[in-house]
Amino acid sequence: MKIIISNNSYTPIFEQIKNTIINQILSDELTEDEPLPSIRSLAQDLRISVMTVKKAYDELENEGYIITKQGKGSFVAPKNTELSKEQKQKEIEDYILKIVDISKKYNISKDEIIETFDYIYRSEEDE
Repeated sequence: MKIIISNNSYTPIFEQIKNTIINQILSDELTEDEPLPSIRSLAQDLRISVMTVKKAYDELENEGYIITKQGKGSFVAPKNTELSKEQKQKEIEDYILKIVDISKKYNISKDEIIETFDYIYRSEEDE
């Protein structure tokens, strides 16, 4: 498992870890029942506090991405297809929000955006 953290990012380190693991689970880089590094070893590898990794793992567990087995460690949870779909939907919504912000900034109407979307979507289907 490869995790790169940025000290220059405005995103907290625990959240960078959490997001990286979620992305690796959703892209099948990490698979069901695959063991994750221990909190202590990941903290050492990343040269960060154990509490930072623990916070990331706790949130991942609360959100259903990983499970922790006492004395055995943390593992990728069985895929919840509804959770996976929800995460992908959220990613699309984030892009749509960016499109809305840009279109308002440049005074481009909703109809023009939809027309552009339809055109691009159709041209991608034709390929």
